[in-house]
Amino acid sequence: MEKFIMKAFILIVVLFTTELGVASAAWLQAHATFYGGPHASGTMGGACGYGNLYIDGYGIRTAALSTVLFNDGKACGGCYTIFCNAKKAPQWCLRGTSITITATNFCPPNYALPNDNGGWCNPPRPHFDMSQPAFETIAKYKAGIVPIFYRKVMCKRNGGIRFTIHGKNYFELVVISNVGGVGEISRVWIKASKINQWESMTRNWGANWQSLKYLNGQSLSFKVQLVNGETRTAYNVAPSNWRFGQSFRTNVQF
Repeated sequence: MEKFIMKAFILIVVLFTTELGVASAAWLQAHATFYGGPHASGTMGGACGYGNLYIDGYGIRTAALSTVLFNDGKACGGCYTIFCNAKKAPQWCLRGTSITITATNFCPPNYALPNDNGGWCNPPRPHFDMSQPAFETIAKYKAGIVPIFYRKVMCKRNGGIRFTIHGKNYFELVVISNVGGVGEISRVWIKASKINQWESMTRNWGANWQSLKYLNGQSLSFKVQLVNGETRTAYNVAPSNWRFGQSFRTNVQF
């Protein structure tokens, strides 16, 4: 019995000190709102270029980022742990809860409204416009907007990296999704079987990377580098008979 009481006491102390320590350098303050409806159907697609967020590996645990966080799309695929600041909004926060979300969209500024009254995503505010189900794991629906703590974390994904090829001849636009590790991509290379050398791709927008080569009728391999320098290579991702609009899963992951 004494051991049980001691373990319970230690757990309470850990939880208490963790809550007090969230304002340390590892945690930053922002605000969060929500969009997309109760089933998050309105969050599909978005400024990162992902399609169906369930297929792409992200589900409902997503958010649109304000300008300062979105970083012109370079933040796409990154992960953040968020919890509500119960000290500032005790009536709205769900204590003891947190959620890890993926950046999948952009929350545009609204300069017609002030930063503190409707223009939530106006620069220089850090802001997360979360999917409604994600928001409701940390705060009450009626709150509308709540103060939060957030920090960047590693992304945990099921399965391998996914490549979806759009475009047309001489223009391959590849959406790269379900990326683990730090999640944010810094560089991508493509290699076609007949060319047999790595060609650097350029970011078109968000998670879309482009090549201006004629690669039809060749199997395609990809090399992906994250912002922390980690690199993975996925060989023969697309067979030689690939077609525009197709998606390919790999067994390669960070």
